[in-house]
Amino acid sequence: MSTLQAIIFAMMQGISELFPISSLGHGVILPDLLHWHLNRQEPSFLSFMVVLHLGTATALLLYFRRDWINLISGFFHAKARPTNPESRLVLRLIVGTVPAGLLGLLLEKKLRMLFGSTSLILGVLIVNGIILIAGDFLRRKRGGLNLDQLSYGGALKIGLVQALALIPGISRSGVTLIAGLHQGLDYAASARFSFLLATPIIGAAGLLEVPKLLHGHTQISLSLALICGVVSGICAYLSTWGLMRYFNKHEVQALRPFGWYCIGLGCLGLALKLL
Repeated sequence: MSTLQAIIFAMMQGISELFPISSLGHGVILPDLLHWHLNRQEPSFLSFMVVLHLGTATALLLYFRRDWINLISGFFHAKARPTNPESRLVLRLIVGTVPAGLLGLLLEKKLRMLFGSTSLILGVLIVNGIILIAGDFLRRKRGGLNLDQLSYGGALKIGLVQALALIPGISRSGVTLIAGLHQGLDYAASARFSFLLATPIIGAAGLLEVPKLLHGHTQISLSLALICGVVSGICAYLSTWGLMRYFNKHEVQALRPFGWYCIGLGCLGLALKLL
């Protein structure tokens, strides 16, 4: 992987990770559409992608730093008992994190095999777009709860849905946003829970994969990977800022533009592969 390709990957990761358009899907599709000769089956490819995720997690920590400080201090002040809103939200985040974490560890090898089929990922991206468009209709029927009213069962359901994002082409932020809407949250509250939920799962994945860059032959040096992680983090911070403003201002049809984008990109990619 050249330096230019790595930088492009980093920028794409930072932008697409928080937008509901599947960063993993874009990371697999982009090399084929640009005719880059990369070995996506090599373990270091996914490891590099996870380093970029680590940059994204850092950006989320910085953006929501006040939330995390309040949550952690409230959690320990209450001695992990659900006696205040901060402690209850931390417990909900833990409940929501467990499903994707366990499934990711159990199915890691099988999930890597999906990265070799661009056509499959393009098809899944179209499905992701359909899910996003359908999610706007859920908002019309439900909505209005704040995070303190989210039940533990609701947090678990959002966590189970988050596990779908282990499939390249399915957006983690997209499906968790929709799951939050289905539990009665509005767009802003659902987005906040989705982004808070992303931080531990993305950070844990990064910590598990980064050491693999230190061993054996890799497609990219560790120093360049770290630089790309910083680039990804900067783009992710700006994306988070923009999306939070967007979801606060748009109370209906907020996901529909992203859905049409995914469908369009998936159809275009499949058409190009047939030519």
